[in-house]
Parts: sequence; structure tokens; C-alpha cells
Amino acid sequence: MNKLRQYIISNLSSIFFSIFLSLFAIASVIFLIKLATYTAVIQLTVWEMTKLYFFRVPELLFYTLPVTFFIAATLSLFRLSNENEIVVIFSLGIKPSYLIKTLLKPAMFLSVILLFNFFIIFPHSKILSSNFISYKKSEAQFNLAASEFGNSFGNWLLYLGKKNDDGSFSKVFLFNKNDKEEILISAKRAKLLNDSGILRLKLYNGQGYSYSKEKFTQINFEMMLLNDTMKTKLDVYREPLDYWLSPERHKVKKKMFITDFLLSLFPVMGLFLAAAIGIVHSRHQKSQIYLFLFLGIVLFYGATMGLQKLLGFYTIPVVIILWTLLTYTYYKRKILVRF
Repeated sequence: MNKLRQYIISNLSSIFFSIFLSLFAIASVIFLIKLATYTAVIQLTVWEMTKLYFFRVPELLFYTLPVTFFIAATLSLFRLSNENEIVVIFSLGIKPSYLIKTLLKPAMFLSVILLFNFFIIFPHSKILSSNFISYKKSEAQFNLAASEFGNSFGNWLLYLGKKNDDGSFSKVFLFNKNDKEEILISAKRAKLLNDSGILRLKLYNGQGYSYSKEKFTQINFEMMLLNDTMKTKLDVYREPLDYWLSPERHKVKKKMFITDFLLSLFPVMGLFLAAAIGIVHSRHQKSQIYLFLFLGIVLFYGATMGLQKLLGFYTIPVVIILWTLLTYTYYKRKILVRF
């Protein structure tokens, strides 16, 4: 029995990894194409694009693993049927429930990984990805151009002269006006420094003028620092429960929680349907396995997403109960009656 179990698992593993690598590669290409659109707004180096890709790997794994396991479990049973090994197994008095129990262990293991992924790892990677993009967008706002009007530095209007080879600018002018006074600063040279989200303009050899109704002030300086904190909206993240219970984007998180929870259970919930589709009699049954695979995936995903607006969180128990009853009934009539 142990050898039979190992044989079934080895068949499942070989099919699983071949399908998973293909689906993961396709999903990665789609995401990289989407990632390329960010470069129209922000500047990304190769390392930054790689980092952003790794932030999304948990999401890519989550949407490929459940489907992969369902297809692999069905095809592994279908292979055993085509090679008449299923007939031999049942001739020895082994019941179809043994096949279900054999596939149940890897299915439960995968479901636990998926639950941990969506509840623990996914919020962490989502926050990192969102904050990284927000930071890069804020940083892009300070891509200052030389010899052009319209640059700004916080509340200051900024004009930069020629850009030097060392990255500094020459002939720099800043102007700030409010209800009480007007301030003009000029400098021979300036450097733009970015220190962990704090943008600093370092001015060399200049003068500052302040004018109001009461007084006129002038100062000379050799070096001056002007600071401006980037207005980056960063999400605060402490633990997964804070992410799921926070009021921000509540509707999106609610939909995500329902969908991801049910998809995490799909490897276990799809076993009856996988057995009903995959176990066939090679001589007397013409299997339409790929059509049934497609319909099974579409029905489960459709029920998961289609009932959310109507039932809310009740979608989870309703889908679990109805799907289990329907697939077990189909499995009982198609498999248990014959074998």
C-alpha cells in the first residue's frame, strides 16, 4: 500500500511541477508587462524592477497553485485510467476512497500553505509593494530640470541654471511669497540630496532677501540647507490582523478575503470532482476531461466571485457546503456506483 501511495504521489508530482512552471512563467510574463507600464511614471532600475517583482511573487503563487493542483490531480488519475492501472487497483479490492485519501494529504498541505500565504505573507508583500511604488512616485516629483521654469521645491519656486558634471546646478534662484513677506534666495551653486525621503537643497555662496511692509532684510551665506519632506502616503503595517481589519479599502479587502480564503481551500474541495473526471474506463468511456476541467474551474471561480455582492461573508460557508454536496453527488453517481 505504501508503494502504491508513493507511485500515485510521484505521478501527481511530475504533472504538478510541469503545469506549475508553465503557468507561473505565463503569469510572470503578464506581470512584467504590467510592471513595464510603471516606467512611464517612475524611473526603475533593473534591481528595483526585480525587487518589485519579488514583492508580487506571493500573489503569483497564490493564483497559480490552486488551479495547478486541481488539474494535476485530475490528469494523474486520468493517466492511471488510460494505462489500465485503475482497473488493476480496483480489482485488488481497493476502493476509490483510497485514491481520495492519498491525494488528500498533499491537498491539505497545499491549502495550509495557501492560507498562510494569503493571511500572513500577502499583506506584508502588498504593503511593501504599495509603499515602494508610492515612494518612487513621490521621488519622481523632484526630478528637476535645468534651465527650465516651473520647478518647485516644497513651497518654493525654483530656477536652476546649467547642470554640472558632478550633478550640481549653477545659478540657482528660489522664491517664496506669502501674505506677510516675500523671500528671494540666490546661490552660485546647489546640490540636490535625497536622504531617506528627506529632500535637501544644499546652496553655496549666495544671498537671501526678505521683504515685508515693516522691513527689508539681506543675508549672505557660504552654505545653506533647505529641507523638504516628500509627501509620500505610506501605509503603516504592524501585523496581518491590522491589515485585514483596517478601514482603508475595506470593500477591496473584503472581496479579497472571501476570494482568497475559498481559493485556498480549492485543492481540498476539488478532490471529488477531480476523481469523478479523472477516473474513467479506457475502453468504454470517451472522456472529455479537458472540457470538464475548464467547466469545473469556471464554476468554482464564478460561484466564489459571483455570490459575494449578494451574500457577503456568507459566501464562504455557502460555497463550501454547496460545492461539496454537488461534487460528492456527482462523484458518487459516476464512480462509486461503477467501482
